[in-house]
Amino acid sequence: MAETPSPDLSDDAPTDADATDSSTADTKETTEKKDRSSGERSHRPGRGWRAALLSVLAVFLVLTLATGGIALWVRHSLSSNLETIGDPFSAIPTRAPEQQVPDGQEAATNILVLGTDSRTSAGDPSQWEAGAQRTDAMMIMQISGDKKDVSVMSIPRDSWVDIPGHGEGKINAAYSYGGPSLTIQTVENLTGIRISHFVIADFESFQNLTNELGGVTINLKEPQTLAGTEFPAGAQVLNGKQALAYTRERKSLPGGDLDRVKRQQTWMRAIVREVLTGGTLSSPTRLYSFLKTATQTAAVDESFTIDEMQSLAFGLRGLRSNDISFMTAPNNGTGTSPDGQSIVELNPDADTPLFQAFATDTVKDYLEQHPDAVELLPATVN
Repeated sequence: MAETPSPDLSDDAPTDADATDSSTADTKETTEKKDRSSGERSHRPGRGWRAALLSVLAVFLVLTLATGGIALWVRHSLSSNLETIGDPFSAIPTRAPEQQVPDGQEAATNILVLGTDSRTSAGDPSQWEAGAQRTDAMMIMQISGDKKDVSVMSIPRDSWVDIPGHGEGKINAAYSYGGPSLTIQTVENLTGIRISHFVIADFESFQNLTNELGGVTINLKEPQTLAGTEFPAGAQVLNGKQALAYTRERKSLPGGDLDRVKRQQTWMRAIVREVLTGGTLSSPTRLYSFLKTATQTAAVDESFTIDEMQSLAFGLRGLRSNDISFMTAPNNGTGTSPDGQSIVELNPDADTPLFQAFATDTVKDYLEQHPDAVELLPATVN
């Protein structure tokens, strides 16, 4: 099978380090944010993983912020910014089974998030061409049925899987072969998780999104030079350009792309924490500006309406950053495909029960009962 080439991810990345909570760090952080983020507004092309992270953030923030007195305002903002994708589910011949839930309970909401070169071509099928686009990042974001937890699982872009109609290949080739529909089908066949909604995004607002918050706190494991600025180890506030440099690094990381996935997740965690605790929620002006930037990055399937987002929002309004778990699909590291490609080999023994937990909305219980089965994102990453 001739596979669509995987994109060069030499300049990818986002993540944050779960910064330790200390009043001293908080005071220092406030001062550093003002110094490092001022005037930083450059638009530098990035890669699709940043898009995926931004779209996760856009959806998450909309769901958690579109409540109460600002609901109508948020609805208007989203309506004018979000693009919609024609029904990507109707063309899938066989779907993963729906979650079975007792009467009076709700099923989990599973959102497949992709990062690619353009949300516009995703939203307009006439602009999509086979082989013209690839996805650089893939995540499943699950909102539990009781709305008490959110689980985000990254699937490495080079995972070697079966792609319906095309044999085995890297999972990021599914989008190139058949767009949103084939990608959803591939993911459902692999995991058994029924996808509720599909989100795809571009990456143009990555630096601006970070700067909207005055920077994000990243817990650096070692001293690093980022965008020309030297940082010591520990909790540091990075502006958009510096955070981009942090998350683009791959070659110096022991785990290569797999470690970079952790940096991506770390950045996302930092953004969420800053939004929830940094005063964005209490300032209508800052909130509007941030949401405007975030929603400009994403396109969603046509069934993921503003009404549904707002409905989910009421259940998530008490969510805290600690209620969000980040993980990567268990794997055996990198290997070589039969045709000589560098790939990520998934680990069926570890993947299958985790995928089942997602499919049945029991992720929290599974992680508590099997603490060593899945590596959750630590406070500090390579």
